[in-house]
Amino acid sequence: MRFSRVIPVLLLVLGVAVLPQLQATLVGVSEPAPSLTAARIARLPASQRAVWSAYLERSQQQEMRDRASLAAERKGLAAIPPLPREQGNARSIPLDRDTAWYATAEARHIGDVVVSFQTPGGGWSKNLDMATTARLPGQGYTTDNLSKHLGPDDFDTPRDPNWNYVSTLDNDATNTQIHFLARLSAGNPGAAGDAYRASYIGGIRYLLAAQFPNGGWPQVWPLEGGYHDAITFNDNAVTETAIVLTNAASGTGDYAFVPAELRRQASAAAAHALECILATQIVVQGKRTLWGQQDDALTLAPVSGRNYEPAAIATGESSDILLYLMSLAHPSKAVVEAVRSGVEYLKSTAIYGQQWTGGWGSSEGRHLVAKAGAGPIWPRYISLTTGKPIFGDRDKTIHDDVNELSQERRNGYAWYSGGPQLAIDKFAGWAAR
Repeated sequence: MRFSRVIPVLLLVLGVAVLPQLQATLVGVSEPAPSLTAARIARLPASQRAVWSAYLERSQQQEMRDRASLAAERKGLAAIPPLPREQGNARSIPLDRDTAWYATAEARHIGDVVVSFQTPGGGWSKNLDMATTARLPGQGYTTDNLSKHLGPDDFDTPRDPNWNYVSTLDNDATNTQIHFLARLSAGNPGAAGDAYRASYIGGIRYLLAAQFPNGGWPQVWPLEGGYHDAITFNDNAVTETAIVLTNAASGTGDYAFVPAELRRQASAAAAHALECILATQIVVQGKRTLWGQQDDALTLAPVSGRNYEPAAIATGESSDILLYLMSLAHPSKAVVEAVRSGVEYLKSTAIYGQQWTGGWGSSEGRHLVAKAGAGPIWPRYISLTTGKPIFGDRDKTIHDDVNELSQERRNGYAWYSGGPQLAIDKFAGWAAR
């Protein structure tokens, strides 16, 4: 069914324009996630405005400092160096080597590259090659992070194409660099590791500065606008940041060098993050379910991400949140209830007898087929209003049949996954304890 045939009266619900139920497969169109702005903050209750205004001011001031630092480097240069080399996501930085490896010249070289790409604000961009060449004076902090599929009014269109994802938690960026620097510190005691420890502390201060007053984190900070300003559970941005801060707060092992006051701040920030996680669990008809991929920073309501990522219950992100909650050493009654209700919802939405198959090499592309004994699998997104699977396309349309999507989006996105089973499997032992 083509969108041009729809004659709707739109009802805006949590970032999704819901169309009349008479439509068989086209069930909505995504609306852009709102940016965090002074105008929106001004509409908050008076008691909340000051802290959010201060947060926005801090973001704006840090962006100005970051830009000014790069401009100062470029002053007098005959030519600006080309953009840095792109290399997958930040997980290409090795975090799982034995302790002795982090004292090697190879490890220190990667560490020097990591330090060179740290922004003045303390964060890192995404998809940077951290194994070969250090950042040159005047070189940008980022690779070319522009989407190759940008269309009119695309949700991914940056406010400034030349200043995009400069410091981010997307694709495991920033947190991975901080993890790596801690390991380098342990492998290089004394003067040899001082630069890595200083960079690590700058990274922790970045995370503290970027944390929302309600305990969450945006995908990009300083703020970039749109869905990047939302509380981001995608790529484990919130939970992984909480883990990094919890490690810093421990003051033991790789983290023994962290100053006492910074440990205290990190501990408080991790606790605040847990409050945000509990507050954003979606309640439907009085029952706790799961979480969204990203939530509005001010309202906590799920919002859209990219054009094809509707405001919805997100099973993959939720599974990772449940695993994080079950990793906590002393879960509160609220945490226990959040986990129990989340796992119960996952069990109730599991799909059996269906297989997600195919791919770029097949004429049909990826698609769902009946197969006896298959499953369980889960849809990436579940509707906030119907509790049924939903699927988004690049034109922002939302469907209830994955086969209605363009082949490019069917092939290029994980619409179904068996990943949430990990949380269900862990729950059995966790509940017994």
